[in-house]
Amino acid sequence: MSDAERAVPDRIPFMQRLLDNPFLLLFIGVTVPTVFYILWGVMELTQIPIAK
Repeated sequence: MSDAERAVPDRIPFMQRLLDNPFLLLFIGVTVPTVFYILWGVMELTQIPIAK
C-alpha cells in the first residue's frame, strides 16, 4: 500500500453514523410517535360534529 492510499481515511457512511448514535435514535424514537399521536388527535378532533 502506498503512502497516498494510507493518507485517505475511509469515510463512514451517513446511515452508519446515524444508527451508531444512541441519543439520536432515542430522540427519533420519542419524537416520531409523539408527532404522529398529536396529528392523529388533531384529525380526530376535526371529525367531531359541532353541537347546535
